[in-house]
Amino acid sequence: MNYTVIKLLHITFAAISISGFIARGLLMLRQSSLLQRRWLKVIPHINDSLLLLSAITLAILAGYNPLQHPWLAAKIILLFLYIGFGLMALRFARQRRSRIVFFILAIMTFAWIVVIAINKSVLFS
Repeated sequence: MNYTVIKLLHITFAAISISGFIARGLLMLRQSSLLQRRWLKVIPHINDSLLLLSAITLAILAGYNPLQHPWLAAKIILLFLYIGFGLMALRFARQRRSRIVFFILAIMTFAWIVVIAINKSVLFS
């Protein structure tokens, strides 16, 4: 497999993931019935599975081990935070204000993951 092609796919899946999350978040804030559509519940899981698969493939191809590369370990930890914040924003938080806070936290966490991916560093350097 070509590393460059997998990386491009990974970036594409990441862009689709955050775009879809923001779209669903805005629909949630508008209390839209569109959120009940089956495809809006299924497509994000398919895309995010492909995103994770491409990430694992990249790590294997590059020989990266999260135990030896702190930036990769940080991305994995932040991924779990992003998922948690996203679940709270779109599913579990009851109050609108809480949903908005978790929505913003999820987007900020995603942005931090991207910064780490670009810089290969946990710090903002």
